[in-house]
Amino acid sequence: MTDTAQLTDLQLALLRVLWTHGEATVAQVVEALRPERELAPTTVATLLSRLEKRRVVSHTTRARQYVYRARVSESAVRASMVAGLTDTLFGGDVAALMSHLLDAGSVSPGDLDRVRTLIARAEAALEKSHDDT
Repeated sequence: MTDTAQLTDLQLALLRVLWTHGEATVAQVVEALRPERELAPTTVATLLSRLEKRRVVSHTTRARQYVYRARVSESAVRASMVAGLTDTLFGGDVAALMSHLLDAGSVSPGDLDRVRTLIARAEAALEKSHDDT
């Protein structure tokens, strides 16, 4: 089982490189992150090693270099992190999380329309799953 509920911004940045490229060496990750962060190769290697211990990434060896690959999808990480946030800050109450997001004041009318559409789809899927059982 992977441990993705609490990843740092830097760990997520490394994973985004792997998700984008499929696989990468430490040097390739350093280069991909260079526009936004100046990181030493040893720092990136340490972070990837720690992520590997948590079973979030894995590596193979090619030409005496470790080539890293994400073991988890971006959607699985999002789901895990949102579930962790919901549990930690809202006691697992999804409605409280939604209420907070809506009350935060940064929701545009377009966002509300998209949320209504998503709710309608979710309701239809629930009805369909109940009809199938």
